[in-house]
Amino acid sequence: MAKFILRRLAVAVPIVLLISIIVFALMRAAPYDAVDAMTTPRMSEETIAAIKAKYGYDQPVYVQYFGWLEDVLQFNFGNSIVTKQPIAQQLSVLIPHTMMLVLPSYLTAYILAIVLGLIAGSHRGGKLDHIIDGIASVLIAVPTFWLAMLLIFVFGYTLRALPFIGMQTVGDGSPLDILRHFTLPYITLTIAFLPDNLRYVRSSTITQTTQDYVQVQEAFGAKKVEIMFKHICRNVLGPVLTRLGMAVPLLVTGAIITESIFSWPGVGPYFINAIKGLDYPIVMAILLLSSTLTILGNLLADVLCAIADPRIRQGVR
Repeated sequence: MAKFILRRLAVAVPIVLLISIIVFALMRAAPYDAVDAMTTPRMSEETIAAIKAKYGYDQPVYVQYFGWLEDVLQFNFGNSIVTKQPIAQQLSVLIPHTMMLVLPSYLTAYILAIVLGLIAGSHRGGKLDHIIDGIASVLIAVPTFWLAMLLIFVFGYTLRALPFIGMQTVGDGSPLDILRHFTLPYITLTIAFLPDNLRYVRSSTITQTTQDYVQVQEAFGAKKVEIMFKHICRNVLGPVLTRLGMAVPLLVTGAIITESIFSWPGVGPYFINAIKGLDYPIVMAILLLSSTLTILGNLLADVLCAIADPRIRQGVR
């Protein structure tokens, strides 16, 4: 297993470095740069040159890149151009808020997907399968922002049952108050995460039900419930669990739209405001962080696959 992980890391590290180069190059190729966000047309050339020198923008591009990379490796993403605050310090506050929203939503959707997917797949072509697959098809077609606005209109404006702005009421902040603010974005994200995972589990279950070992078990008189729980579930849940690795980047950037709509104080609004304010250090930091987590998620998925199926890690020795 150690050799397997080392081989995957040997592939992952160069990819992360390549992504950092691409992110840096894209930011430098943008029509407006960080200097434009800090200067005005009334400033003199000397003032603009001083600003460039202060932030290192007068250096060659490769010097700027290696300086930025050195800081990133020390978890120093620089300061925000707009607020002048350290980006790492701000992210250390915002990321837990995002994880607080995304993690319960994804786990709930994941559990529901496993249960409903197994039921649908084991009743392929039946009424339950048609109902569950139909619901998944509808949910896939529903845009997240539209669903969020619908929930706000029904439960926020019409029924006035739940708050829909921020994470807590000013001056309150009790667990019950936070839970009430949490409810609508939680429902939105759970519904958003559900259909894709549900269809994956359903497809995997249908694939397993057509395997020869199922027919052999049926020929020996095994009951359908016994085949499902002793054989099909075990073979389905192995690949399904590997999808948990793919969910790692969602913990940071998985709720940008939902957080922005509900004004949840997470990474989403922070990222959107940085884009609108041409705050490139923040944009670069979040893009690099998201990309790195995607690579780590793939690595985790490979490890989970190897644990579930030892033949995978044996094949790379």
